[in-house]
Amino acid sequence: MNAPKDPGQHHDHPGHAPGHAHRHGDSHTPAPSHTSGHGHTHNVVADDLDWERLATHLETGGELHLPAHRSTAARLRELVGPGRQVRRVLDIGSGPGVMTCVLAEAFPDAEVVAVDGTPALLDRALARAERLGLAGRVSVRHARLPEGLAEDALGTADLVWSSKAVHHLGDQQGALDALARVLRPGGTLAVAEGGLPMRFLPRDLGFGRPGLQTRLDALQEDRYQAMRTSLPGSVPVVEDWPAMLRRAGLTGVGAFTTLLDLPAPLGEPGRDFLHSQLTRLRDASDGSLDAPDMDTLDRLLDPAAPEGLLRRPDVFLLSAATVFAGTRPAR
Repeated sequence: MNAPKDPGQHHDHPGHAPGHAHRHGDSHTPAPSHTSGHGHTHNVVADDLDWERLATHLETGGELHLPAHRSTAARLRELVGPGRQVRRVLDIGSGPGVMTCVLAEAFPDAEVVAVDGTPALLDRALARAERLGLAGRVSVRHARLPEGLAEDALGTADLVWSSKAVHHLGDQQGALDALARVLRPGGTLAVAEGGLPMRFLPRDLGFGRPGLQTRLDALQEDRYQAMRTSLPGSVPVVEDWPAMLRRAGLTGVGAFTTLLDLPAPLGEPGRDFLHSQLTRLRDASDGSLDAPDMDTLDRLLDPAAPEGLLRRPDVFLLSAATVFAGTRPAR
């Protein structure tokens, strides 16, 4: 799989998917739900996306989530602790490298490696690092998942970060086991694989049937399950992430949640990002939404409509991403 992340997670993009040319990233269609990034209403709903074409959208989403990314990185520094030297960090399913660069800023003594299956996204990660003065410490590794997690393929690390990538792999427990093996003794694995669906509109829009976003959540959930079932080597598992990390041999397992709260009126970059998300979801509806809801989406997406997403004054962006983390025991 290629590397989706944070737009929602929040993720730059939700990660590589087996068998396509590439990644990060949430047929998957990024939709207005949790980001990276990451319950399960996902930015992605199929593993056949053209990640290279989505590169600008993914980077914009990651930049919108910079406050949450920086908060996450600060929490990771606390988890690692002041007594632990972090010399190498892996960002698995890095997408265009927004979080990669945040991690490089948070761990100034570390080499941070962006790992993704889409070369164009890795090029963006390098360009971003150059712009931010981080070029000497940010490197990239082209690797498709899960093949790229084979023994010794990535080297070892003091911190492994992955946002919304593991759920694109058929064997999620196997992926966590492999990521845990990459850790040096005392190292930390952190995965963003939970949170809440993104919210950006009032429940009652003033037209159409109230509760549109809830119905979009249900649609995304169905598509997500179809994606999981169709993955090569798909293994059903109770998605109890702390228990899964413990089964991977990690200790001190815990979780924290970061909030992104951009109140109304949302700025133009945020509106453009949401418009792009909602457009893809509408185009991939495949008759799953009834005619009234499709009419509502069309009005929301009309760039000239005062009640549309690009013009109405009550558009906001609120999302929460949950990170699960554990430590590889010292020898």
